[in-house]
Amino acid sequence: MYPERPPRAVVVGLGSRDDFEPERARVAAALAAREAATHEARTLAWAVPHDGAPSTAAALVEGTILAGYRFDRYKPAAEDEPSPRIESLTLLGGAELSASAEPARVAAEAANRARELQDLPSNVLTPAHLARRAEEIAAGDEHVSAEVLDRAEIERLGMGGLIAVARGTDEEPRMIVLRYRGGDEGDEVLGLVGKAVTFDSGGISIKPASRMNEMKMDMSGGAAVIESVAAIAELGLPINVLAAVPATENMPSGHAIKPGDVITQLNGKTVEVINTDAEGRLILADALSWCAQQGADRIINLATLTGAVVVALGSTYAGLISNDDEWAERVAAAAAETGELAWRLPLHPEYKDLTKGTITDLVNASEKRKAGPIYAGSFLEEFVDGVPWVHLDIAGTAWDVGREYVGKGATGYGVRLLVAVAGALAAERG
Repeated sequence: MYPERPPRAVVVGLGSRDDFEPERARVAAALAAREAATHEARTLAWAVPHDGAPSTAAALVEGTILAGYRFDRYKPAAEDEPSPRIESLTLLGGAELSASAEPARVAAEAANRARELQDLPSNVLTPAHLARRAEEIAAGDEHVSAEVLDRAEIERLGMGGLIAVARGTDEEPRMIVLRYRGGDEGDEVLGLVGKAVTFDSGGISIKPASRMNEMKMDMSGGAAVIESVAAIAELGLPINVLAAVPATENMPSGHAIKPGDVITQLNGKTVEVINTDAEGRLILADALSWCAQQGADRIINLATLTGAVVVALGSTYAGLISNDDEWAERVAAAAAETGELAWRLPLHPEYKDLTKGTITDLVNASEKRKAGPIYAGSFLEEFVDGVPWVHLDIAGTAWDVGREYVGKGATGYGVRLLVAVAGALAAERG
């Protein structure tokens, strides 16, 4: 018995069979889903090739779901204007496809939630709002707990970077902590750290006015970390995760940190602030130190950290910097698997020289305009206490990539990558 013939079929060319890869399936799925939506389709079924790998099925699911994202809460459609959405997705193939399709669904939906957070205006998506989202995730899963540190607690702990950046804003900073306990006591802990500057004006070193409205997306790393924890918990992966998201605005005011000020980070290292627009590394430094102190066995941090990485790699690859070859390879493999690509940049002692201060241990910005993404990564390495660590600079991949399945604006970059990394670690555990 053949299934009932569908009333309408969408056919998308995939190019040469020899050149076919999951990324082409994602793009094809996005194109087909959007075309189906123009015909007011509510259901979509994919006939997965008989020789199709589970990775192809996963890519079809991802492309379909990601392409369906819309941010329209502030511009509702007119009553006579259809707003079609795919509500049901079916894969036609062997039962073995479900093992890859379900994680793909969960991760893609989590990525869309991260995109929603990225798209929210900064007067709505404040550090407190982001913290409430973390608490909401914890309330919905018994294996997840949330802890939100306020300004007083941040200051008491000695997180000098986060306190310094938050001095210029009326919005209260937050250190958002999520713990997922899917493994056994004593199992390895995966640390995730995400930068969440909910609006970045540059502070006293103020940015140009052009496109400053997009600086609401400087919390993209934090959004990816929070929603990836939600996805990992929904999948019930047998792994322990510790997530830390430092959240604040970076604003100019009479209280704001100034170029030339000296701060002391959580691990005791002193930093002279050369440029207040290099604020992300200051708040990440505290979060990385805290994560290492709390027992993370390996760490990944995501941050829209440098404009220089966009010059170097465009919007195709995130910059990847690591102190551990094996850990870097594993993260890069997950990046390739999910299409959230990352290109490794080198660390070298000569780059470390750029971080050294004259009157302090470190400076937060080098006066030499070279190796910007690497210098920033080398600065962060000072705060991981030797723990295997990967830094992903997502300034070029978090926004306006233009791929068919994410289009313009927010991409949710990093959610699917982090879920894939956690899944691989969980699979090893058995």
